[in-house]
Order: sequence, then structure tokens, then C-alpha cells
Amino acid sequence: MKKLFKINEQDNVYVVKVPLTKGELLEIEGQQIVVPYDLGRGHKLAACDIPKGEQVFKFGLPIGSATIAIQIGEHVHLHNLKSNYLPTYSKDDRFNQ
Repeated sequence: MKKLFKINEQDNVYVVKVPLTKGELLEIEGQQIVVPYDLGRGHKLAACDIPKGEQVFKFGLPIGSATIAIQIGEHVHLHNLKSNYLPTYSKDDRFNQ
């Protein structure tokens, strides 16, 4: 896969290697996926369905848990992932503590 990569068998996300454009077609695990919006380098896409509460693995390490069920090819980020180690903040809520 030229635009995405994962480095460990345990990883359940792919990392974006080159910027992706909204509407672009990708193949993930044999399924055609439409990129939902522009994504920059380093963002994550689900390599499989990830049930709510399941650990998300990147580079062989758990980076957090899915806060909702995530479908294969979906963007994995603050809207559906919570760190198990550190508070997760967004631009909107960091000032409301």
C-alpha cells in the first residue's frame, strides 16, 4: 500500500503516508474505501472494524480505546478515540476545565 502503512501485525490502524484527498478511493484489507475528507500525513484510518472499548494499536503499542464503534476505513482521531494514559483535549474543551 503506497499511501498507508502499518508496521506491526497487532496494529488495527493504518497511518497516512501522503496527504489524502476527500473522495479518493483506497483499498483497505480488500475493501474499497472512500476518503471522507482531506487527511494529512500521520492521521490514522481503521484497518478493521474496531468495537467500542477496544484498544487501538499503532506501531505495536496501545494508544487508547475506541469511544464508539469504528468501521474499517474510518478516520481514527479525537472524535472516536480516548487515550488510556493522558486526558484527551480538543481545541474547544481545553479552556472549559
